[in-house]
Amino acid sequence: MTNERHNQILSIIKSNRNVTVKELTSLLFVSEATVRRDLSEMQRLGLIERTHGGAVVSDNAEEISHFVRVIKNAKEKEQIASIALAHLPTFHSVFIDGSSTALALAERMNLEHKTVVTYNLQTALRLSKKPNVNLMILGGAVRYNNASATGAWTAKLVNEFCFDLLISSCSAIRGDEVLENSADQKEIKQNALQKSRFKILLADHTKFEGSAIYRSSTLSDYDLIISDRNPQAHRELSNLIWQE
Repeated sequence: MTNERHNQILSIIKSNRNVTVKELTSLLFVSEATVRRDLSEMQRLGLIERTHGGAVVSDNAEEISHFVRVIKNAKEKEQIASIALAHLPTFHSVFIDGSSTALALAERMNLEHKTVVTYNLQTALRLSKKPNVNLMILGGAVRYNNASATGAWTAKLVNEFCFDLLISSCSAIRGDEVLENSADQKEIKQNALQKSRFKILLADHTKFEGSAIYRSSTLSDYDLIISDRNPQAHRELSNLIWQE
């Protein structure tokens, strides 16, 4: 219930750019004390910024904490990882993006004697516990609450590699367009796509219902698109696999 209320609060603040505690109390039918606790927790996660008597959207609101994203839609991500395992090609090198969905798959993969490149600190930490993995982490600026290296330097470093396999997710899908919430993520993933032989996009059903601002690629750029359920508007795609 708390997570659902946090989503409602974030949606309200995004729509209005700012909101007061009294307004949220009236809209959500909860006490002021509950709203204040919610706002304090959301500020701790970097989703909002508190103001006198209310809150506004944080500049980092779209780059939600990696740890929050790991929890969100966990069941769907596990389903996607299970499906993807059965469709992985033979590879010796792999680029893994900073998404929690890609991490769910990477933790299940046999990466022994493989070269793995990522820019996400949490992904690197988890995979460093696997034996005999040639693990490389890209450098760059690490933003508050994001746990990933990012920026022009990170994107440039991607161009120094050629990957057998790319495993990536996205912020949203609209029509045939694959979207990201930040220009940095867009540039990193565009470079990685160009440097990869076989490309897999992992997208749970919420991605097909979401929105984002930066176009990073198209669905046709990927060899496989894997989802947890059948996205009705895209069910005719020949490269789409979903949970039956």
